[in-house]
Amino acid sequence: MCRPNQMQSSSIAKEQTYLDDSRIKHDEKTKSLIDFLNKVVNEPVESLIIVDMIQRLGVKSLFREQIKAILRWQYTHFSSLNHGKDDVYEIALRFRLLRQEGYHVPADVFEYFNDKGKGFVMKLEGNIKGMMELYEASQMSTEGEDILDKAGCFSSKCLNALLTCDLDHEQARMIESTLQYPYRKSFARLLAPQSFVNDMPGANSWMEDLLEVANRKRRIDQYVHQEEIHQINKWWKELGLGEKMEFARDQPLKWYMWSMAILTDPSLSELRVELIKPISLVYIIDDIFDVHGTVDELILFTEVIKRWDNACAEQLPEYMKICFKVLNDIANDFGKIIFEKHGWNPTRFLKQMWANLCNAFLVEFQWNASGKLPKADDYLKNKIITSGVPLVLTHLFFLMGQNIANQSMDSKKEEVQLPNIIFLVAETLRLWDDLGCAQDENQNGYDGSYVECYLRENEGSSYQSAREHVMKLISKLWKLLNEECLSPCPFSAPFLEACVNAAKMVSLMYNYEDKHGLGLLQDHMKSLTCDHETI
Repeated sequence: MCRPNQMQSSSIAKEQTYLDDSRIKHDEKTKSLIDFLNKVVNEPVESLIIVDMIQRLGVKSLFREQIKAILRWQYTHFSSLNHGKDDVYEIALRFRLLRQEGYHVPADVFEYFNDKGKGFVMKLEGNIKGMMELYEASQMSTEGEDILDKAGCFSSKCLNALLTCDLDHEQARMIESTLQYPYRKSFARLLAPQSFVNDMPGANSWMEDLLEVANRKRRIDQYVHQEEIHQINKWWKELGLGEKMEFARDQPLKWYMWSMAILTDPSLSELRVELIKPISLVYIIDDIFDVHGTVDELILFTEVIKRWDNACAEQLPEYMKICFKVLNDIANDFGKIIFEKHGWNPTRFLKQMWANLCNAFLVEFQWNASGKLPKADDYLKNKIITSGVPLVLTHLFFLMGQNIANQSMDSKKEEVQLPNIIFLVAETLRLWDDLGCAQDENQNGYDGSYVECYLRENEGSSYQSAREHVMKLISKLWKLLNEECLSPCPFSAPFLEACVNAAKMVSLMYNYEDKHGLGLLQDHMKSLTCDHETI
């Protein structure tokens, strides 16, 4: 009879054998697809279709070089490929994929479909696939690109009209998904793109292999993420903040969702685990200011963080001493890691970011205590900082290195000149959160919102008009974010991609009306915590 330990060892061995076999088959299929991609580099349309599907299935990290080669060729031949073409699907797909890659291709390619400036030609209305891709392309607009604004309005109107027609279930589902979750502003890999798979023209020759690779990669990635979750839970348990601060949130898995969403490349495992540390402390400090600290304690705590003085920290109540020690350890650990990786120690800058965060939380606390709402602009400036996004993305900024620190900063300066894209993401988060007017789980009282401040300043405005104003601001922020990704800058493509991913996560996490999207995210996280045998 087998003993329990022997049975467990046997199970682990079988599991490892399965994983090894899966990796071998995965590598073989991946190589086959790489060979195919190398052959279709010069194919004007099919290469675009397969790149789009690779990205939708969440496997672009496997084919980065091939995608670069294809899109480089498409960019080089952009004018000739579009000349005289009336296929809105092809033109819109090429435009979107190139802009996503950072190529600033002109939006005037859509003027062909704009009837002498009067509006988009109505003959496009029945072209479902073309309308969907035109809508997707319009999400890549920057400020001042009126043609893309018109394209977005026209395609949205046509697609919504089609939903009132007698469409089959699959077509209706595909249109609804496009309107609610355009690729630029959502996580395609969470949305089960089966409808797009079914509708791919000429895909039979490679789709089966690609789906198999995507499925195997998802299983392999689950093991990676489960190991990361194990490391994070171990770190959090050893830290003991959940037990020492019972008033604070104890949700490491929820916090990991941010880290996982921002850094999607499987090779960035170490960064995902490290990034969870500042993320968790932002939530803890938020709870200290929102639900537990007294006025005197919070003022003293903020002063200690500003000075970063261990002697002054002795005056703090015990729970704040613990928090300060953890903050100090995290800042110093990050400085050490970054110095070892990139030869530059940003500890002083990171400590300054923590001081900025605490000071902004204190300002917010004082506003709430006074019962007086600030001006909308002042409110938003402060709330951008208390969102925690600038602090977290600053940690990531340095972690990712790649010489961006040396190109953008002088270590002798007192202040850090951070990439503007960080603050665009932060403002997006704050506006989405305020739009929901939802309080955190343990929050007492009402902390106001941008909508409330806006209504106070604009007497006679309705709640609906205030919401519409906020949605316009969010739309503008996405245009500015797109512009940042298209403009020449010293920041690495992986860092810009991480910022875009953070903005995508914001609309999913803080769109309180979108129960479906949040449910998909929760289901995805549950799949990561299941037993290996059930994967």
